[in-house]
Amino acid sequence: MTATLDKIVHPDVDYQEKTKHRKIGIGLGVAGLLLGMAVAVLGVVAGNLVGNPGDEQTVAQLKAVAFGLNTTALLLLKTGIAVVLLGILVRIWIRVDSVRQSLAVLKPDAEVGTIRTGPIDTEYGAATVTATAPERMTLHRMATTMWAPMAVMGVMAVLGGLVVSWVWAGNVGTRTGLGAAAWTQGLQFLGEGFILSSIAFLLASILSALREGGGEVQQALGISVVTLQMPATAKAFVALMMMGLMVEVVQFGLYVYITTFDDLARYTLWSSWLGPFRELGLGLLLAGIVLALATIANALGFQFNRIRDIVVAGK
Repeated sequence: MTATLDKIVHPDVDYQEKTKHRKIGIGLGVAGLLLGMAVAVLGVVAGNLVGNPGDEQTVAQLKAVAFGLNTTALLLLKTGIAVVLLGILVRIWIRVDSVRQSLAVLKPDAEVGTIRTGPIDTEYGAATVTATAPERMTLHRMATTMWAPMAVMGVMAVLGGLVVSWVWAGNVGTRTGLGAAAWTQGLQFLGEGFILSSIAFLLASILSALREGGGEVQQALGISVVTLQMPATAKAFVALMMMGLMVEVVQFGLYVYITTFDDLARYTLWSSWLGPFRELGLGLLLAGIVLALATIANALGFQFNRIRDIVVAGK
């Protein structure tokens, strides 16, 4: 098997065997939800103190701590999503062997003859007919390689920002506190961008597994290999993901830049638009993920339709 995760998935794995990804992913999600609830409590406490003389610094400290914890809660939730997607990827490759064996039994005998190769149109979009399974695309090779480093860098950046948020909370109203606030926001949103990019790469790896695994099954049956061409949604997904990640890298650099400001008014001005700017980056990444999911849904529909054709016509 030419699997995306060769060291994890093996041809002799029972397709009914359960993996631990689902439990780990749900556990991380629950931990993120609980931490988010704790942040909500801190917000309520800070809200009740607003307007009380002498509590201004306490409110600012609670807000600093809550910011670091809130982004960390989102990290846990997104990491849970990534782990579940990794489990889906593993299950896809386990299923490839079971589908190959099942179709070999269900496929009726049919004269294939000379395979006519070239582009064709299907109800799921443009496709290509080949005699052998398609090679893995450069984008897919990059995705299967980069999802793990992105996840590691994302976790490190968010946790680093969490530590700096404590420095922020302990130095509210000082130059050190302003610098720590900028570092916290820049680091944590850079980490969030890396985590979402890791999720995007996992979704691209799932698309790669569907494409490559489907081709392997068709080739093993000795029939023409029909593969969907990259649709517009997939191209837009890649573009949005790259733009979103670029925005998060730029916002980090700009937050580091404003730590050098001596003028509080100038610092406040830059901070006021850097907040929406960093959110724009996350929005672009999430929009790309939506398109990736839409592309996966279309690919699954195509594969189910292809399986039906193989069972009915044998080619």
